[in-house]
Amino acid sequence: MVFSRKSGLAAAALISVTASALADPAGLWREKDGGTIRVYLCGAGYCAVIASVNPPRDPATGKPATDKNNPDAQKRNRPLVGVAVLSSMRPSGPGKWSGRPYDPDRGRSLVGHLVEIDAGTIRIEGCVIGICGGERLSRVSR
Repeated sequence: MVFSRKSGLAAAALISVTASALADPAGLWREKDGGTIRVYLCGAGYCAVIASVNPPRDPATGKPATDKNNPDAQKRNRPLVGVAVLSSMRPSGPGKWSGRPYDPDRGRSLVGHLVEIDAGTIRIEGCVIGICGGERLSRVSR
């Protein structure tokens, strides 16, 4: 198939519009363990907080889950629900934002990314020494 300059420009415009339409990870997302993260616009990027945890209570104490692995002893007793896990994630490519996600399981902030896979899936990843690992989340609502 031969493309004219005009059809090539139209295709590029369509791809650009499609990529822009997908590039909106704001909303409520479900993790593989059943907990949820709320992603929202903040400044020129995105932020996210823990909206729910599963199980909601710490099995060891029977009390609501806390940020018990936080390196700051004063934050270890705060409830996990409401803890910021993405802060100031800035655009770093189409459907990709980079910054410092917080991993409450390890009590660490890492270099990482928020990547929109498609309208119903995002990936949050943390990187150490250039090796990135993370989790896919499924959209619950906008």
